[in-house]
Amino acid sequence: MIKLITLLERREWTAYVNAAAEYDFYHTWLYHSLDQSGDPFLFVYEDDQNYIAFPLLKRTISQTSFCDLSSVYGYSGPISNRKFQDIDDTFKDDFMFSFLEFLHIEQNVSVFSRLHPLFNQHLLFEKSGGVHENGKTVAIDLSTSIEHQRKKYRRNTLKSIQRAWKLGYTIRTSNNREDIDQFYEIYTDNMERIEASEGYFFSREYFLNLVGNEDFDCRLILVSMKEEVVCGMIVTFTQGIIQGHLVGTKKAHLINSPAKFLVDEITLIGRNEGMKYLHLGGGVGFKMDTLFNWKAGFSDLYLEYKSWRYVANSLVYHSLVNKRKIDNAINIDFFPLYRALLNGLSMGCFFN
Repeated sequence: MIKLITLLERREWTAYVNAAAEYDFYHTWLYHSLDQSGDPFLFVYEDDQNYIAFPLLKRTISQTSFCDLSSVYGYSGPISNRKFQDIDDTFKDDFMFSFLEFLHIEQNVSVFSRLHPLFNQHLLFEKSGGVHENGKTVAIDLSTSIEHQRKKYRRNTLKSIQRAWKLGYTIRTSNNREDIDQFYEIYTDNMERIEASEGYFFSREYFLNLVGNEDFDCRLILVSMKEEVVCGMIVTFTQGIIQGHLVGTKKAHLINSPAKFLVDEITLIGRNEGMKYLHLGGGVGFKMDTLFNWKAGFSDLYLEYKSWRYVANSLVYHSLVNKRKIDNAINIDFFPLYRALLNGLSMGCFFN
């Protein structure tokens, strides 16, 4: 049986997410409701007691009768009441047959979905093809001792944390409007300073709707020097996984790296609450760049990050690419290619 659940059916969407064997906050109704880039829906294939649910964003393709599908910012992909390595091939095949038929009927040209590095979602798509190796992300294993964790820190990372201790930095968790506004300004200033691409900017309302929401555990954790807020991070706590979602530091305090101190402090909170991982993510565009190197200063636990890039209608896909006068052999990491911003590929907005 197939169901298409929209944002109008919040309770049903939430029920499927909560019943999943593995999920993250990226799958939730509320997180999808904050996305303005398409129309969110949950494709559900169900058979007896088992199901696979796939959250996606539907987008129209300008000046055509066709659409394509994408995913929210972050790590989403399909979920199920069983772990993907435990789902038999017949059920996976039946899901894919139904989903590909849905793509054809709904005139969807392509599908792009970011997959979760800690789940084995790629197993669902192996036969259909389109699984793409994006690179690696960094995670800190919270099941080891804090002493072992800190031995994994690079020397300069540990030195920065020790310096923060001496300087008297403190942390606190907050969900009040004034603090959220402060962090919004810090984060936005950071993105402007590094000339980030549009995909890394969010509205003030986005921050307000995230922190302290009722659908999942999302916290704003701030670093202060005396009374001044100098750094912060929005983090989520879901099913044993802490995600470092957004982070920002005041320019004047970058020299002291308070964000490194904050990461270390968040691992202490996570340990106290029985979390398994702090997932820091990858580099810009998931490349092994300076951002990745900063994160790798905390851990040598690298996870494989994949995406599913599937062309459902090859004829229309190539027609759209040709209409944009884009060479199919062009060496850029962007999917679908017909949406590529050829003059605006700045800070890693490589997937759309």
